[in-house]
Order: sequence, then structure tokens, then C-alpha cells
Amino acid sequence: MSSLALIKFGTDGWRAIIAEEFTFSNVERVAQATADYWNSISIPGTLKKAVVGYDRRFLSDQFAQLTAEILAGNGFEVLLTSVPTPTQAVSFAVKTLRAIGGVMITASHNPPAFNGFKLKAWFGGSADPSICQAVEALVDKNPIKSLLFAEGLKSKIIRVRDIRPDYYKAIKKLVDFPLISQSRIKLAHDPLFGVGAGCFEQLLVDTNCSVTTLNAIHDPNFGGINPEPVPKNYARSQAFLSKNPHDLCVVTDGDADRVGGMDGRGNALSTHQIICLLVEHFVKNRGAKGRVIKALTTTSMVDKMCAHYGLPLVETGVGFKYICTEMLKGDVLLGFEESGGIGFPGHIPERDGLLSGLMLLEMLAMEKKTLPQLLQRLKRQFGSYCYARVDAHFPLDQRSALMEYCKSNPPSKLIKSPVTEIKSYDGVKFISKNDSWLMLRGSGTEPILRIYAEAKTDADARSLLRTGVALTKKVLSK
Repeated sequence: MSSLALIKFGTDGWRAIIAEEFTFSNVERVAQATADYWNSISIPGTLKKAVVGYDRRFLSDQFAQLTAEILAGNGFEVLLTSVPTPTQAVSFAVKTLRAIGGVMITASHNPPAFNGFKLKAWFGGSADPSICQAVEALVDKNPIKSLLFAEGLKSKIIRVRDIRPDYYKAIKKLVDFPLISQSRIKLAHDPLFGVGAGCFEQLLVDTNCSVTTLNAIHDPNFGGINPEPVPKNYARSQAFLSKNPHDLCVVTDGDADRVGGMDGRGNALSTHQIICLLVEHFVKNRGAKGRVIKALTTTSMVDKMCAHYGLPLVETGVGFKYICTEMLKGDVLLGFEESGGIGFPGHIPERDGLLSGLMLLEMLAMEKKTLPQLLQRLKRQFGSYCYARVDAHFPLDQRSALMEYCKSNPPSKLIKSPVTEIKSYDGVKFISKNDSWLMLRGSGTEPILRIYAEAKTDADARSLLRTGVALTKKVLSK
């Protein structure tokens, strides 16, 4: 067994490098453990059924087929997607079909060499830590049982279907689609070569909106980038938009559950700006109320907005599974995280990059203002919040020492403002009197250290990042 990988779930699923640890034999092991877990529980109202989807990564369709064979071999009726599919469409199918759970073969925004196994729970959201730990504990506990794919199809215990149309129909009901349909908005969409390609064209067919999809080809190498909605990956789209203006460019990640964006001329929007625009839209235009759930790496402008509008604010650790837990409690306005994952009430407790895009279209159709005008209005009302992040390679075996050092040796000031609070329940976050903050946290899906910062100016935010890097060097030099 020494050649077999240790199966360990991170912030969202188990991820590893294809052909090193993410192999057919290891996928068999985690699929069998998943089946064992689902067979060990009883959830009222659910059926012995599972949904399996996959993205555009190398061998994703074959890993998904193998997973379907294992689940079918353990007595589950399996619905396997017929095409690469957004993660949230799998979660939606799990909930609407009353399945016991689902599996999405994807590594989301990770580099092309990675693939992953995302576990979805019966409520239509990411499996919480207790579920993931239970599956981990069952790896290799029972022999692998499998049903040949052809036999599964013949007996109809495995069915293959495109689940996207039902999902599209559902999310269109969550926005003022008639208003969007008549808005004549020019939308650009950059799916970063991921599963989102073509989705907005299908969503907006038969409307008077125009859709331009960029970087849409099926390329398992993702055009040489990581399919993550961050500005460094926008160069191709920015060049196009600078010559071909649109009203908005929505960017989605590799499995289309997270969102980024640009204005119509290619100027990047941070995920924080998108989040704040949507909070304002929900309060001002939709008259919505409820708890706001944010991961602690999200902009402090949200805190100021919630105080202004009298909205309860709940802060969680990083990982949408924590936001999902809060969303399941109800009375939620929005739930979101720094990486562009946004969840909406009345839907599944899951991040949804495509629905986020539709909500931005609804906002533009209602406001009849440009994105720069809306952003300027936010800045006038709530102030300037400039965010920066750097991902640095840092030895895994020294990560805990770094966190302990940061907690024991906090900087006395950030940008000449006294540090007034330290949060250490997920990484270490230093917060100053003037609301500037610096945070260090190990990635839950990659062997890297993330350093986050926010300040009143871009220069100050970059200065805070340098302070964070200096802290890491102090530990490495010991």
C-alpha cells in the first residue's frame, strides 16, 4: 500500500497532480470510500442515487466514468453528465433529484497538471468537514466493487444526460430575466478555457443581449494559465475589449462556480468590487434583507456596508463549505469569499459563477449606469479599499511554525496605524485601527502560502504584502 496516495480533503475536495497521486487506482479508492460513507448513513427524503460530473481537464471524463462504475457497483443509481459541466449544476441536480450526494471531477482553478474529486452533499452544497473526514477514514476499509460501464448503461443503473438545461431554467427564474432580455446589454464572457464556455450564449439565446465568448476552446492546458479569475489571467480578453468595447465582461474559473470580471473596456474588477456591487444591488434595487456571510479574507468594505444598512454580518474561515453551513441556517442575503465564490438565497447553498453573472446583468439593466459609475458611487459612500494578494511557495513542514511566529510576534503597526486585533482561527490576520489588514494563510488546495492585504491605497496594500513576505523570511532564516 506504500505506493498509494494519502487521500486528504482540502478546502474543497481532494486534489493532486494527474498521474502522480491523482491516478485511476487512487480515484477508485476514494470513490469506494464515498460509496461506503453514503451506504452508512440514512438521510430522510433522499434516494439511493448519485450525480457525477466532470470538467475539461485531462482525463476528467474517464475519471468520472470510473467513479460512476464504482458507485453503481455499490448499489447506487448514477446520473453521469454527458458533457463537461459546471460544478454548481451537479450540486443543483443532487438537490432536485433528492440524491444522497454527488461527485464533481475537477481541480477548479488549480494549474492544469492537477485534477480533483469534489464531494457534494444531499443538500446541494459542498460536503462539510465532518463528511470529508468520514470519507477519508473509510479509504481502503472495504474492497472495491465496480460495475462495468456498458452493463450499467444496459441495466439503466447508470444514465448519461446533459443536466445543464434544468439548471439554466432554474437560475433564470432567480433574476428579472424579462428585464435582462430587453436590456440590449453587450456581454463578453471569458471562461478561461473552462466548462463555462458557451453557457451565457445558451442562457441569453432569444434575448436582445449580445454575447461574445472569449477563450472558449477545449484546451486541457488552459492556454498556458491557471483557470483562476484573477487579473493576471485576463491579458487576452483585455486586448480584445480595448478594441471592442462591451458593457461587462464576466470571467469564470475552470469549473464555472467562481466569478471575476472586467468593465467593458478591459479594466479588471476585483472580486471584492463585484461582491460589494452585488450587496448594494440586493439592498438598493431588490429591497433584500438578511444575514451577510463572508470569509475573513474578504474586503472590509462589506463590514462598513453592513453597518450602514443594518445587516447582520457573519465571518467564517476560508472555504465555501463554511459559508454553506451558514446558508443552510437560512435568512441569508448573500454568502461570499475573496476568491469569487458567491452564493444566493433561494438557490443551492453553493457558489455559482454563472448566476453571479446574471445578477450583474440584472444590476446593469436596473441601474442604467455603467460599471465605472457604480464603482465610483460605492467609493464616494464607503471609502477607498484597495486589495492585494501574493502567493508564495513556502515549505509545508514550516507552515505551523510560521503561524505560531506570527501570533507571537505581531507587527505593532500597519501603515503607521496601531494593530488592534489579531484573528488566528484560519491563518493569522492582523487588523489595524484604520481598517488596513494583513493576513497569512496556507492554501487548502495547493502547497503555497497566500499573503493578503487591504489598505486605503494600492501602494499601501503592496507595502503590507512586503511586510508579510518579511515575516516569512524571519521564520525561514531560523
